[in-house]
Amino acid sequence: QVQLVESGGGLVQPGGSLRLSCAASGFTFSDYAMSWYRQAPGKERELVATMPGRGGYTNYADSVKGRFTIARDNAKNTMYLQMNSLKPEDTAVYYCNVITGTLRTWGQGTQVTVSS
Repeated sequence: QVQLVESGGGLVQPGGSLRLSCAASGFTFSDYAMSWYRQAPGKERELVATMPGRGGYTNYADSVKGRFTIARDNAKNTMYLQMNSLKPEDTAVYYCNVITGTLRTWGQGTQVTVSS
């Protein structure tokens, strides 16, 4: 079955960097667009970035443009989110997501906390 496993979260100071990873299995990874979402306490889950299956045009939330970069390695069935110049408002649980046909699958999430 489709599975997504995030890793790489943690505690970082403002201005710092983190790289999140999402390991995928159970589907042909290169055939599907992948996305990162995040959910802060008391807020709705929001889209952070999306990337097509074979690369190309990427889409970012305005709040992360210029600071975050989405990438994927189709040979490793893995998606990444490089996060630079982190701010306290980036604190959230980050999830990877894929829609395969009619099925939307979420990972378990990884906590990112930006604090001094």
